[in-house]
Amino acid sequence: MTTTTTRIRMTPLRRRLLVLVTAVLLLGGLGTGIVLHAAARAHRANQPQSGGPAVSAGKLTLDQKHRLTFLNTAAGPHRTSVASVPSADPGGGRTASSLKCARFYAAARTGVCLQSVTGVLKQSNRALLLDARLRTRRAFPLAGAPSRARVSPSGRFVAWTVFVSGESYSSAFFSTRTSILDTRTMRMTPSLETFSVVKDGKPYRASDSNFWGVTFASDDDTFYATLNTANRTYLVKGSLSRRTVTTVIQNVECPSLSPDGTRVAFKKRVLSGAALWHEYVLDLSTLHETALAEHRSVDDQATWLDNHTVAYAFPTDGKVGSSDLWSVPADGTGSPRRLIADASSPAPL
Repeated sequence: MTTTTTRIRMTPLRRRLLVLVTAVLLLGGLGTGIVLHAAARAHRANQPQSGGPAVSAGKLTLDQKHRLTFLNTAAGPHRTSVASVPSADPGGGRTASSLKCARFYAAARTGVCLQSVTGVLKQSNRALLLDARLRTRRAFPLAGAPSRARVSPSGRFVAWTVFVSGESYSSAFFSTRTSILDTRTMRMTPSLETFSVVKDGKPYRASDSNFWGVTFASDDDTFYATLNTANRTYLVKGSLSRRTVTTVIQNVECPSLSPDGTRVAFKKRVLSGAALWHEYVLDLSTLHETALAEHRSVDDQATWLDNHTVAYAFPTDGKVGSSDLWSVPADGTGSPRRLIADASSPAPL
């Protein structure tokens, strides 16, 4: 019996085709592995962690009294959801809504939710004006990544700040845009840069002006914000009706007006050229500054829980993308205490 062996001659064309097919198969297997690995990581990130806060889905409205709303940053299916706890028991179990936000604030049955949604081709940012049941009244496209959000005490005005370029206030180069919406008329001020500026008693115009961190007074006209120009930051006092802002004092960022309207909590840069801020309270009548007992660097717009206490977010040790809410007396006494674990964007109802 004779065995015949047939040899296939490997031409240059066949050799190139073989290499191409092999490469496609290898890349296909690698791509599948990457997708499966990413899916597994996302699944683990959405699972509740043992020992974490108790979070349950439930009904949440903005007309509930004696509640503290915030964004839940704990891992699990309710991560970034608007949640709330009783003001008297902030460490207790939290109720989470289905609404997810990057930034959130609420007052007088009115809420604002800044969202950043990653799509197939690009990231979409938008602001949602919310009613008391967290239903969207209007949606507005944002020009950049969410940064700050506030609602006036009456609920009539809503403000938000976004990063048009840069990713944080510690970046060497960044640009912000701050908008204000009248929720009654739906009239929008797309940018505070359209307001007239009075600096050191004189009209001022500069192409490098940036505004952020609006906080409203109770008269539905006065507001405070940060102005950055010529590498300096200023607290400015603004008038919505006159469309003007006037500088008050230097080195003030992310102001937050007290409920009685007499003081502003803010972060102050304490090391020139570095991203190092400390929390202070400014008496608006005397311009006297009081350093608070929080000595860590806080990059947040503080929230007044009442006339005596301010709260702010601080990154959680060992948890990327998470933060805890801390509180500290507004008169410089006492010491910081952790108010709510795995939380940000506090808003007392």
